[in-house]
This record gives sequence, C-alpha cells and structure tokens, in this order.
Amino acid sequence: MNYQYHTLKNGIKIIHRQISGTVSHCGLMVNTGSRDETEDENGIAHLIEHLIFKGTNKRKAYHVLSRIENVGGELNAFTTKEETCVYASFLSPYYQLSMELFADVAFNSVFPQKELEKEKAVVIDEINSYNDNPAELIFDDFEDLIFSGHSLGRNILGNICNIKAITRKDIFRFIKSKYSTDQLVIASVGQIKFSKLILLAEKYFSNISASSGKEARTPFTNYKPTNATTTKNSYLSHCVIGNTAYSRTHRNKLPLLLISNLLGGPALNSRLSMIIREKYGYAYTVESMYQPYSDTGVFNVYIGSDKNHVNKSIELVHKELNKLRKTELGAVQLHRAIRQLTGQLAISSESFLNEMLGIAKAHLHKPRVRSITEVIAEIEKITSEQIIEVADEVFNPSQLSTLTYFAED
Repeated sequence: MNYQYHTLKNGIKIIHRQISGTVSHCGLMVNTGSRDETEDENGIAHLIEHLIFKGTNKRKAYHVLSRIENVGGELNAFTTKEETCVYASFLSPYYQLSMELFADVAFNSVFPQKELEKEKAVVIDEINSYNDNPAELIFDDFEDLIFSGHSLGRNILGNICNIKAITRKDIFRFIKSKYSTDQLVIASVGQIKFSKLILLAEKYFSNISASSGKEARTPFTNYKPTNATTTKNSYLSHCVIGNTAYSRTHRNKLPLLLISNLLGGPALNSRLSMIIREKYGYAYTVESMYQPYSDTGVFNVYIGSDKNHVNKSIELVHKELNKLRKTELGAVQLHRAIRQLTGQLAISSESFLNEMLGIAKAHLHKPRVRSITEVIAEIEKITSEQIIEVADEVFNPSQLSTLTYFAED
C-alpha cells in the first residue's frame, strides 16, 4: 500500500491511495472533538456535525443531502473525543461532486436558526435514548470516572442544559477557533489519479485562508483508581473494569492491542469468553477494549451479566488479568495470538472505507502513515517479555477502576 501525500498552500493535508474499483471513498477530517470543548460548550462539536448538512450559502438542507445520494452515494459524518469527520462513498466518476460538497458544508454552512432548534431537539432525543441504554452508557460513565474533571471524561453528546443554550454565535466562534487549516486532512481511497485529486482539492479548498494556532490540549495527569456502583432499571447488570493506558504514539500501543485482543477481542475463543461465557455461562457479553488518545488512553473489560453472576464474573476477570501479569505466554500461545490479531487487521483493511477513515486519522498526527504490512511486521516482533511488562503495568490491581450497574430487584 503506497500512500501519496500533498499539502495545500493553506496547510490542508491530503493523503490518497489509488485503487481500481467502481466505488471510491473520500473524507474531510478535522483534529477537533469533544475534548476540545470547554465545560459550557460540551456537546457543541457533535451538534455541529449534525448541522453542517442543514444548509450552506448556496444550498438548502435538501440539496446538501441529495447532492451525493441522488447519484447513489452515501454521505455521513461522526464526532469522537478528538476528531470530527464528514465522508462519503460514491461511484468513482463523482469525485468532483463530493469534493465540492465537502468544501461547501465545512466552510460555507450557515446554521439556520430554525434548523439549529430542530437539531437541538434531535440531539436531546439522542441523549435521552442513550441514557436508556446502560450497555452503552456505562462506557462513557466509566471514562468520566477515570478522567474525572478532565474534558476527556465528558460525553460526546453533551448534556441537555448545554445543548439548549448553544447559539449560532457559539457555533461560529467554535469553528473559527478549532477548524484551522493545518488541522484538516482530506483522505481518499479510490479510483482517481493523485494529480487529479490535487487539482480538485486546489479548486475547492485553496481559497480558504490559511490558519493555525489551535490550542494545545490539556494532558490528563491526575488518575486516581476508583470503584463505584449504582443501580439501573435493566434486566442485566453491567460492569466495566479498567485503567488509563497508552497514547496512540506510545511504544507499548501494539502490545496492549495484542493483549486486549487475546483477552476479550471479537473472536469467540478469547480467554474471557471461553472462561466466563462458555465454561461457566455467567455473562451474556464479555469483551475487552483499548482506545488510545493523543496523550493517554483507556483499557477496559466489559461484562453484561445476570445480577447473580456479576461478582463471580468480576473475580474471573481479575484472575485472567493477573495470569497475564505473572505467566509468560509460551511460543505457541504467542504465535497464535499474533496470528489472530494480524489476521483480523488484514481482514479489516479489506474495507476501503475503513482504510480511508484510518489514514485520515493517522495523517492528522503523523507526516507519514504506516501501511497494514508495516503494522503487521511490527506486531510480529512482539515478545512474551513485552506482554508481561505491559500487563504488569496496565493490570496492576491497585491501579484498576471499576464501575458496576447492578440491576434493580
């Protein structure tokens, strides 16, 4: 996979991989998410993601939404704690149409007052729906627990009070301060020559004034292990056990990813699944996840269990975590774990949409993006000693936090 790079004079970066195919994928990603909001602004980045499709200087909402979908394409957007992205999948001849629309919605949206009020109501419904789903809510509540007092702990959706108070003036001010051209990446995986893609980018994005100076993110430094419990009106009990972890540039990122996959990845034969679900039948769902951020990260294990089995499930999780801290993987076990993870990554990379979004995020932070082949080669170098080192640090019992939602009687 050979990626091609270019930077427009105003600082907007471009990354592209040319492929043969009927369908192409392109996106515009900005290095701004919910952690870049003040406490009073919490929810504004996600609200903007909703509103950029609601009208520009030359298009009403219907025409924005129809621009790509009328030619059979799919237009979408998302917000994370550190990024906002608008992207599309479309038939390859429609690159120009897509690039023009990205520039229009990102830099010419007018955020009509009527649409603002409508989308506030939509987001409030989304918040209420989310609060009714403890299996999803617990992850945000857990990050709020471990990143207490820091913007990383806040929910991406924001809170209802903040959403109601956001004004058009707030939106324009946030975009002006956060959407700097040197914080933008145009990413593409599709059937177009790079030289033509550059010409399209210059046509639609070069008139945007260069800007820089996005405020440096406040790093998270004050982690205190915490245990918390509450009750929820739900059939299942839910529990998350975890710790802060490594940033996306840390040397131990891939070893922790390997450990997480071995413990509770998507494979049915993960350690936690085989013990807690298959052997004892204690939990409907058990999985582990590792999410790196720019300066820190979070590792957690999630259990969805009958309330009578949740404590037993927690004990088994701690047993497996300690096993990884104390017992080196044998050569066969390590080889199997590496083979499983690299296979999953290779299969995931077969999705050109996933690849496009992945390289967009990577290029926000690095001048050069590693190919899947390079990542796999690095994973294959992981040793049992590294596994012990990482597990001993991240799974130290004195550093683990736990949040449990007990089902009401």
